[in-house]
This record gives sequence, C-alpha cells and structure tokens, in this order.
Amino acid sequence: MSDFVDQRSIVRRIWGDSDLILLIFAGAAAEFALNRAVGWLFFTGRLPQDPIGRLFSTARFAQQIVFVDEKTAKQTLEAISIIHRGVERKRGARIPDWANRDVLFMLIDYSERAHELLYRPLAIPEKHDLYDVFYRVGVGLRIPELPTTYEEYRLDRQLHLVRDLAYTRHTKCLYEQYSRHLGSWRYKLLLQVQAILVPEHVRLLLKLEKKPLLREMIGLYGIFRPLGLSSIIQSILLPAKKN
Repeated sequence: MSDFVDQRSIVRRIWGDSDLILLIFAGAAAEFALNRAVGWLFFTGRLPQDPIGRLFSTARFAQQIVFVDEKTAKQTLEAISIIHRGVERKRGARIPDWANRDVLFMLIDYSERAHELLYRPLAIPEKHDLYDVFYRVGVGLRIPELPTTYEEYRLDRQLHLVRDLAYTRHTKCLYEQYSRHLGSWRYKLLLQVQAILVPEHVRLLLKLEKKPLLREMIGLYGIFRPLGLSSIIQSILLPAKKN
C-alpha cells in the first residue's frame, strides 16, 4: 500500500516537527476566533472548554493522515466526515462549504508561514507539494469547489480572509478562554507570536501589536535548534500538565 504523502514531501517535515505544529495552531487559533462560522465550534463546546486539548486532538488527526498509507488516510478522512455529519444532524443545519474551505486554507497557509518563521521560506515546488497534499485532504473530506492549483488557492485565500472574518462575541469569548488556560504571561506571548505569524488583515482585526525582536529570536532558535534546543517553544507556550 502506497503512502498518502510521499516520504520526501515537505508536508511530512512540517507536520513531523512539534514546534512547527504548535506555531501552526497558534496562528489558526487567532483566525478560528474571527471566522464567521466559529459558532459551530461553540455548538460542540469542545474548543471553548479545552482549547489546548482541542489543539492536540486536531494535530493527531492531521498526523493520522500525513504519516500513513492511502487506505488508512482515507479511513481517517471518512471518520472526520462522519463526525461532521453527526454535528450537523444534532444542530439541524449544514456546516457551510466555505467554512470547510477556510479551515483547509488555514492549515495550508500556517504550515507555510510557520516554516518561514522558524526556518526559511518554502521553495516554489514545496509550495505546490504542500497544496497538492491538502487538496487531496479536501477531496477526501468532500469539500467542493477547491482551487486546483496553488496559485488559484492563493487568490481564493485572500477572498476568504476579507469575506469570512469578523470580530464577534465568540472572538472575545475564545480569547478569554485562551487566557484562562494559558495563564497571563504565556497568553501575552501567544499574542506576540500570533502578531508576527498571521496575515495582516487578521492582525488588524485582533489589534495585535508586532514585536520585531521576537521574530529575530524565533529565527535564531530555528538556526540553533539542531544543537539540542528543541522543544523550547513548547515549554514556553504550553502550560505544564496538571497531575
């Protein structure tokens, strides 16, 4: 059985790197909070009640797709689709197609942004590889009207950012939960990381203030990480597990 994602793919390198995963979800946490369809996450209650746990469960789903064979990946994608359909039945409404595309686009964009922040910008072939993998994820989740190329995706992504994001009461509620679960100083650091990671439109909606020095520090960390400094981002951003 062939792998769902080629062994040489940049996607395997990104989603096998725990620090990059954490940066991806730091950015996604900002944009999730602004999405006009975020009420769906409040319907299940899982994200507002346990944002850190939700982060890790989503990461596990992603890794169950990226690091397995075609058959297992398709089974995981079908399991996710079944979960979504169950939520839709309980609420008596369908999750909008544009909302599903938004989530897929976030994972693509923040994969690219996180890699650039910690290491280097992706090369053009790597960008196409990244999009190809997530395009197949989107197809497996039956998300309609997906752009067929990376270039088309970039245009569609910009349209989604302008059309689908707004600061709402859900945004305020989610950020209060982030603060409660992370604690004061970790929460402030999260805001600073988000400010240098998210698209400008997201940063302005959330009124996040850029700290240029932090970008330099993260860049240096990426350089020296092979010397044994791994997991510093995790130990700083994530609260210790309670016994």
